[in-house]
Amino acid sequence: MQDTFDLTTIIFLALAVFVIWRLRSVLGQKTGAERSPFKPVERSRTEPTGNRGEGDNVVRLPGADRVMQAERTQAAANAPARDWRGIAEPGSEVARGLEAAVQAEPGFDPRTFLEGAKGAYEAIMIAFAKGDRKTLRALLSKEVGEAFERAISERERNKQTLETTFVSIDKAEIVAVEVRNRVAQITVRFISNLITATRDASGAVIDGSAETVVEVPDIWTFARTLGSRDPNWQLVATEAGA
Repeated sequence: MQDTFDLTTIIFLALAVFVIWRLRSVLGQKTGAERSPFKPVERSRTEPTGNRGEGDNVVRLPGADRVMQAERTQAAANAPARDWRGIAEPGSEVARGLEAAVQAEPGFDPRTFLEGAKGAYEAIMIAFAKGDRKTLRALLSKEVGEAFERAISERERNKQTLETTFVSIDKAEIVAVEVRNRVAQITVRFISNLITATRDASGAVIDGSAETVVEVPDIWTFARTLGSRDPNWQLVATEAGA
């Protein structure tokens, strides 16, 4: 009986070691924060392409914008403070920016926006790795799209391929909101876990790792003309996160 017990224990231990080894070979080991695969693209104050509202061809009288802005500011000051719990601290710059966004578009919901931003973040990451220009065109502003196109074209010229496996998004938080002339720019800080590797023409890994999960911080800014018929936000800037 003792010999049988010992043999069974040894077999289970061997199976446990094998399972752990397989998991490590598939998922790799998580390391500290790594640099983002995207180069920084500076924020632009221009309106996002394709997000023009119906009334943008109307010529306004001198000073009309200032009057409208003053009215919106006064309305925001008189409105009861909304509960942005989990999104922004009461009285913070982010909370004030969200109030301005709701004033410009009453149906705006920052929680829904964040969910959409996470989906866009993952879609852009994967499309960039695959060189999927069609998907990127729908999600990027002209300036950011040109920067991504240069990076993809350079990769193709060098006969390199980028492999990206999306593991998870650990955090997505709004860190800045700006509303100017109905154009909202919302900056989100992402913390994601990725497996990413660049291979040369021979298939050898020349950057990153095909097995290791890395934590990647990114700061992305999305823009949209509030009140327009187009519900889509575009990525207008990227920064290296910290």
